[in-house]
Amino acid sequence: MRDDAIRLGVIGTGLAVERLHWPALKRLREEYSIVGFANHSRPKAEHFANYAGVSMDEYAADYHDLLGRSDLDAVLISLPIPMNYPVTKAALETGKHVICEKPAGVDDAEGRRFIELVKAYPDLTVLITENSFYQDTARLARSLIDRGELGRLHLASWRTVSQLVPKAGEFSSTPWRHDPGYEGGPHLDAGVHHTAIIRLLCGDVSHVSGVSQDANTTHGGPSDLSLNLKFVSGAVGNYTAGYPELAVPKEPNDLRLYGTEGVLSFGYRQVTLSRPDEADALYRTGQVDGGHFNAFVNFFEAIRLGEPVVGTVAQTFRNMQIVLDGLESARLGEVRAIDPYPSHLLKTAVPLWSPNRQDSLFDDPEYVTVERA
Repeated sequence: MRDDAIRLGVIGTGLAVERLHWPALKRLREEYSIVGFANHSRPKAEHFANYAGVSMDEYAADYHDLLGRSDLDAVLISLPIPMNYPVTKAALETGKHVICEKPAGVDDAEGRRFIELVKAYPDLTVLITENSFYQDTARLARSLIDRGELGRLHLASWRTVSQLVPKAGEFSSTPWRHDPGYEGGPHLDAGVHHTAIIRLLCGDVSHVSGVSQDANTTHGGPSDLSLNLKFVSGAVGNYTAGYPELAVPKEPNDLRLYGTEGVLSFGYRQVTLSRPDEADALYRTGQVDGGHFNAFVNFFEAIRLGEPVVGTVAQTFRNMQIVLDGLESARLGEVRAIDPYPSHLLKTAVPLWSPNRQDSLFDDPEYVTVERA
């Protein structure tokens, strides 16, 4: 283990930690040492201690007791959405760096308070685990756009529909998702990953017009949200997400970007680039965790090396705005202009993250494969 390893506390040891965060952390044993954890449910805490190899002597039932420890540098917060803001606030007040699950608040007002909260602690790092910003397939797609493979982007289109019903052992079974204390139901919970990808690849959205419908009795919020989008760049697009109760046929669910010189099809496991008079190029990366490993690398390098954070509260808030303003547009029946708070809307909204260490993502043939159709 490194001398500068981050002494990490884990608040909330549920499914997200087991499925998403722990697989990344166990690959970063040199950079992170888990020295304490908290969960109101002792059985869940014992399960975490067992697979993470942490002694139950380091367990606290109340997260305040964990935050009171002086041997913690940072905490991972993985709790129901309504807890993200208050627990982050408590952690910052005790001088801890924070890596927290998305989104940054339950609604627009709390998102704005979250931004102001972080401003009050400039010497502490806060990273929201929006893994879509760090996903290697998305970063690869963005690199193709940045080098001009599409020409001028003029149209974006994404339809993604999947059944959402409680299933044992899956995120859909979590009780707090069935009667959420936050706006938008699955669109604020899962849909913000989609808006993160849209912003990473297309830039900020300036205007949104939405309609919604509900066809799911098992989860709170509307099941269906369809948005027309106008981008700061001048491009236009549409985004439709459906989470029905009824099972639906499997579909590609890819995001399509249409440029003046090419078309890019983005899927979470591959990117296809189509250009006139060329064979289609199919790109795949070796990433298996959807970007969580990269998020923890960014968090470590931000704390120890002063590197900038990509997954900021402000960036996560902007992802939320598209969803929340889309829902408001649906309620009011009017086009909504995105409020540029806390900063100007930009054609290149999200920085393309690369680690401080050498990044061979785009030139390692063992990691990135390219096939010609």
